[in-house]
Amino acid sequence: MDVVLLLSMAAAGLSAASSHAERQYHFVSEAKSMSEAQRYCREKHTDLATVDSMEVVKLLNDMAGQHNQSAWIGLHDERDAWRWSMSDPSFYGPGEIEFRRWETGQPSNGHDDQCTYVDSYVACFDYYCNSHLWVICFDVTGPNATFVRIDSAMIWTQAQSYCREHHTDLASVRNLTENQQIADLLHAGEVWIGLYRDSWKWSDGSNSSFKYWAENEPNLRTLKVCVAAAFDNSGKWDYLDCGVEKPFICYGPVPVSMQVIKVRVQKPNGVDLNDPAFLAAMLVEAKKNLRAQGLDDNVQVAWRKQPDGQVFQKEEKRDEL
Repeated sequence: MDVVLLLSMAAAGLSAASSHAERQYHFVSEAKSMSEAQRYCREKHTDLATVDSMEVVKLLNDMAGQHNQSAWIGLHDERDAWRWSMSDPSFYGPGEIEFRRWETGQPSNGHDDQCTYVDSYVACFDYYCNSHLWVICFDVTGPNATFVRIDSAMIWTQAQSYCREHHTDLASVRNLTENQQIADLLHAGEVWIGLYRDSWKWSDGSNSSFKYWAENEPNLRTLKVCVAAAFDNSGKWDYLDCGVEKPFICYGPVPVSMQVIKVRVQKPNGVDLNDPAFLAAMLVEAKKNLRAQGLDDNVQVAWRKQPDGQVFQKEEKRDEL
């Protein structure tokens, strides 16, 4: 019979495997811009590294800390990723989900200006979300929307919660007609609408909220929009211009190798060697022996079945000359 061992093995070069995430990380010392590094990682591996736990931080520090420099990871800030709080795509006609009536010079896309208010001319301004402003909610019935002004000052997230509880949502503005409807409700002042920016993104689309910023980072007033892990600072994250050429870290699946071991067994009296319970007990003993030889628990052991579905087959005697 055959025992198949699946061994997780690191590829050649500077790399390390995370047993928890079943990923292998690769430090690439060739300096590239963020977009060039992303392209390389997607071609050669899976993507730029997503760092989603302290386990991964420690792994990368152990792997690349000796280089005493920073390297790109997959986190970046999409400065123009504006979207509506009312996200149902069926509510928007062609071009309506992209409708914006920004004031000249807007949006500023400062990192802390992630929410939107409109003035009495219904021109849009990006603004600090924790500011207290009046609110425009709307009620949606089929394709139609009715706008409601709420004369109570709230921060943007409170406004969103209030509108969702008492109406449909914070107002979307889909076209010039609705823009005028809102203008008719406003006499002065500034009011929140449902346009906001969710800017932090991982290159591979992961939704991890884990952060490991260096002190005073990210610099919320800067135009730098990509992130590197600084291995001269415990792998903490710096906020850098995406065009800077840096080493970088990719990730990919943990490679697996297979080793086949053939074992000859003398059948005990009254024992069916192909009985599932007997086979399972044999695997337990095999893993104990492997562990005693220094192999870890990531090693998997399985039986290889013969074409007839059996593991063990009787060995025919050969005539001796």
